Amino acid sequence: MDTKAYLKRIGYRGRVRPSADVLRRLHRTHLLSIPFENLDIHLGRPIILSENAFYDKIIDNHRGGFCYELNGFFASLLDELGFNVSMLSARVARKGGGMSPEFDHMTLLVQLKHPWLVDVGFGDSFTEPKRLDVSGPQADHRRDYRFTPKDGRTLLSRRLQESGAWEPQYIFSLRPRNLADFVPRCHWQQTSPRSHFRKGRVCTRLTSNGRSTLTDTKFIVTQGVRKVERPVKSPEEFAAMLRRHFGIDLN
Repeated sequence: MDTKAYLKRIGYRGRVRPSADVLRRLHRTHLLSIPFENLDIHLGRPIILSENAFYDKIIDNHRGGFCYELNGFFASLLDELGFNVSMLSARVARKGGGMSPEFDHMTLLVQLKHPWLVDVGFGDSFTEPKRLDVSGPQADHRRDYRFTPKDGRTLLSRRLQESGAWEPQYIFSLRPRNLADFVPRCHWQQTSPRSHFRKGRVCTRLTSNGRSTLTDTKFIVTQGVRKVERPVKSPEEFAAMLRRHFGIDLN
């Protein structure tokens, strides 16, 4: 692990000694710099879960990735910097109710004076780590998040701005996992016709005042409460916007 190259990739400067403040800054700069994307799945390029593969893709080739890559690589960085970090398996809430299988998502636990949930690989979610030992709502840039116990696990929920209702995000246990534990589900995400990652391409990244998201059919820019969408009319336009807004050149 070349920590200097990783910190340069996310534009992080300053202290790196483990603390809650350093963790917050690393988390946010990571989200501002490295997009969540599933492009390799649609290029037929296998996603390998190894630190070397993460480094080649994210650092050397200036790419992003999905949860196993982003959180798996971030865990390596945090470990190198001296943080006490564990990989956790999470089951994601389905729109029709219920939860996805085990290992459908990787999230991270960082233990400092207090336990923190860390996640740079869930797309449009919290932008700063959340304290696991706080039962009430935790604010995060116009949104609230909370943890509730459920069936011996912990449920992460987000409050919807429109209705005020709590929407489940994912449920997880605190049992530490290894990167290899996620390999079978990662393979399923890439190859199964039922995987939502195979339904279409997406590349999304946090911005200083919102989010930029590119799909096969549209480009969405969110700034505060304002959202603007424009159609993407061709593969060539998709490639051009990918280069312009995310710095990714698949050629």
